[in-house]
Amino acid sequence: MPDPRFDVTTFGEMLIRFSVPPGERLESANRLDVHPAGAEANVVTLLARLDRRTLWMGALPENPMGRLAAGALRIAGVHTEAVFWRQKGRMGSYYVEFGPPPRGIQVTYDRAHSCATGVRHEEIDWELLLDTRVLHLTGITPALSPSCSEIVGEAVQRAKQRGVLVSFDVNYRQKLWGESEAQQTMLPLIRQADLAFCSQADAIRLFGCTGSIQETAQQLLDQIQVPALVTSFGAEGILCWDGTSWQYEPARQTQIIDRLGAGDALAAGVLYGWLQGDLQAGLRYGVTLAALALSQNGDMVVTTEAEMLALSRQSSTLTR
Repeated sequence: MPDPRFDVTTFGEMLIRFSVPPGERLESANRLDVHPAGAEANVVTLLARLDRRTLWMGALPENPMGRLAAGALRIAGVHTEAVFWRQKGRMGSYYVEFGPPPRGIQVTYDRAHSCATGVRHEEIDWELLLDTRVLHLTGITPALSPSCSEIVGEAVQRAKQRGVLVSFDVNYRQKLWGESEAQQTMLPLIRQADLAFCSQADAIRLFGCTGSIQETAQQLLDQIQVPALVTSFGAEGILCWDGTSWQYEPARQTQIIDRLGAGDALAAGVLYGWLQGDLQAGLRYGVTLAALALSQNGDMVVTTEAEMLALSRQSSTLTR
């Protein structure tokens, strides 16, 4: 059989992020910074910047916001032939305030009834989406609408039938659905994944995991039963089950400018190593890219393969 056309493909939603400068409030803001975003898009744009072949599938409106989003994909090098262009409809958006403690980050979503929620099962070009080494999906997309949930479920099944590796990031969004519904919907999907990602917060909320980082990760693995699992613990680093043993990688030191998108950057780095058959190296790449994400404005990390490789060889220290 010929080699797949892509290294990583994905299906999901892109949004427009509007944020105010640190220390300002939305209700009194007189300007906003604009960034395209979306968990799946964040992953494939970063992988494309690392010279991997990627494709994003999803719906965008034929208007300036949709063209802004598609432009961000193209600039990074992501293939956009699978975009469903809509003459009517809107992109979802969210508004961000960066507040110091005790307030922290405040996020306000406006994403109901976006173009992404209306994608129909019969529109999916399965041959294109599955012409890949890895299909990367997240727990955000099934929460958007019944049709999106159906598409994600079938994508996983078709991928397994074709021998395509499946990567799944839990990425629970409490503003989209409740914990019980999310757990019941995602668990069958995660259990079919070859590589899963889950944060400590999601392991606690959705799967009732408790205890130390090792205990939390082990309890999560016992429940989802995947060949490879990456559990992230913020500044404490990540734990990875590689199918044989647990591997630990500490977080990298960085100056935190923008916390959004770090988990997607982590996933991209791990996937980069996994594609090369070196999951252990992928852990180093993941924490390196997560640190870069924290140090840059916007959800989509801008870097190069050479920069990532050089930074990943530096000594590991905890994120401050």
